[in-house]
Amino acid sequence: MENQEHFKFSNGVIVYPLVFVMLIWLVFWFEIRFRFDFTNFGVYPMRLNGLKGVVFSPFIHSSIQHLYHNTIPLFVLSASLFYFYRSIAWKVLLYGILLSGLLTWLIGRPAYHIGASGLIYVLVSFLFFKGILAKHYRLIALSLLVVFLYGSMVWYVLPIKEGMSWEGHLSGLVVGLFFALIYRNNIPKPVKYKWEEPDYDEESDEFLKHFDENGNFIESTNLESDGSEEQPKTINYIFKENKD
Repeated sequence: MENQEHFKFSNGVIVYPLVFVMLIWLVFWFEIRFRFDFTNFGVYPMRLNGLKGVVFSPFIHSSIQHLYHNTIPLFVLSASLFYFYRSIAWKVLLYGILLSGLLTWLIGRPAYHIGASGLIYVLVSFLFFKGILAKHYRLIALSLLVVFLYGSMVWYVLPIKEGMSWEGHLSGLVVGLFFALIYRNNIPKPVKYKWEEPDYDEESDEFLKHFDENGNFIESTNLESDGSEEQPKTINYIFKENKD
């Protein structure tokens, strides 16, 4: 059973996604500036040397358009992950990269699969299904927002566009659903307060004797004496609505 979470903003909600996005832009700049091509560091299915792409492929992009289209959803979705699920955010990110890359390696076509879109599909799938399973109003609202912003992405898990790694998208979708199921008990819950009834009876003589006929509080100092030393003065602060 995971520890109970509560929604709370922290610097990591912005800093971690921003650093990740800046890193993939830095890799792309390095390729352009020094005329490198890191495509062969992508996932190449069913080849042992293609396994290195399981780790490196999310940081490699084929063009500025490819990188730009991945940047905004990657930042928004990872920031949402760190805000709503900070205790498991790193697990979802790191294992999401590894598992989606490994699944792509198993089912992909014989070509290099690169880009962060596989991880984006992990995040979309996890945030959507986790919110539905949680049955928490904020998380359901997040699920609906994800559908509104990125719902059309579901079509790209099918081979409808040439040159696009639909296998990577499908792998990310499956891995995100898998995480939503295994972490289904990790649900943020609101703080609950228990209200207890007072231990006195408002109609009893013991209660009413502290007020005059107009409902005003009377400071009572008439204490019964048992012949022992003088008892200390006691004031009981009890409040009652004035009905006049």
